[in-house]
Amino acid sequence: MDAQQPAQVTVQSGQRFTVAIQDLAFGGEGVARIGEFVIFVPFVVPGETVEIEVTEVKRSFARGKLLQVIVPSPHRVKPECAYFGECGGCQYQHIAYPLQLEWKRKQVADLLERVGRLPGGLVAPVIPCPKPYGYRNRIMLRSQWNRPLQKLVIGYLRHDSRLVVDIEECKIAEPALNEQIKLARSKPPPKGGLKLTLRIPPPDWTLPPDAFFQNNFFLLPELVRVVRECLQESGASRLIDAYCGVGFFAIELAGLVREFIGVEVDRIAIRAARQNAARRNVQNGEFIAARAEELLPDILMRFPPEQTALILDPPRTGCPAESLQKLRQARPRQIIYISCHPAMLARDLNILCADGVFELCRVQPLDMFPQTQHLECVADLRLRAPSGPA
Repeated sequence: MDAQQPAQVTVQSGQRFTVAIQDLAFGGEGVARIGEFVIFVPFVVPGETVEIEVTEVKRSFARGKLLQVIVPSPHRVKPECAYFGECGGCQYQHIAYPLQLEWKRKQVADLLERVGRLPGGLVAPVIPCPKPYGYRNRIMLRSQWNRPLQKLVIGYLRHDSRLVVDIEECKIAEPALNEQIKLARSKPPPKGGLKLTLRIPPPDWTLPPDAFFQNNFFLLPELVRVVRECLQESGASRLIDAYCGVGFFAIELAGLVREFIGVEVDRIAIRAARQNAARRNVQNGEFIAARAEELLPDILMRFPPEQTALILDPPRTGCPAESLQKLRQARPRQIIYISCHPAMLARDLNILCADGVFELCRVQPLDMFPQTQHLECVADLRLRAPSGPA
């Protein structure tokens, strides 16, 4: 006689359940189960028992909202921000900071194994930020006409919609940015639908308004240290900095190599990179305005591959697969891949390490974005030595 099968549980929108939070998914939502059916719930902590209401049902999972915490985790803390739970900027303010770091490391390791097909044990503990609040040097505010309130609101998008939450201060922004928020609110834009970027420029760096720069000055020295260590350990004497922006990494690491090339599609950023290099009397390299994906094969031919390290710091979407295949063919000595999207990083590492062309030595996460789902990762890949004759 067959063993009795567990009864199927029907999950419908509007239903309420008491569930145990078993995991924390990449993206910041807790994972619960009704039978074998997965429900994602924001603003919870693994180990908690909570009451939820189902808000959305898909074929293989559902989403719910937190109604009340029945058995809280000892790691649950009071959020510092009055808008937390409504504003979409932060996901983890309710979790003690040391546990945030542990879960972020686990999420990177899980993605590396599941998407990258690489050992999760290569992921090091996350380097914490010395300032878990008040660290962001760049924010984007939005204006929107709120019909129910009959007024223009200025702030961030809600976590669950495209509506704007009216905010007066941001707890993860640097104090100087909060002063700019007050100024923006005192002189609001004439209409809704506008975006306003507020930024604190990095000291002693030329930075055009739309150019990219790391958003956390407090952990930036650690990021440079990690990349510097990777480059030093490989012994490469040439450096190519793809997606170089205003030349930050190339200039910071220029003293370790004989020569370097920085590539960036933004011509204004390249002009700034040249100015930044001149200000620091860095003369052993050049900056080229071009699409990195198109120019990399030619640039890689200018340096001996066995002496060349390549820094990849692409947009969140990662690198095109065809570009990664060209890198596999060019076979530089080292690739240092810097990414703020662990899933895209894992995808690209899977391509680079296929068939043993490159070996992943380690992944070092850095918490450049405390209280949020995001983090920065540095992956160190080395060209595998060819096998000798049997």
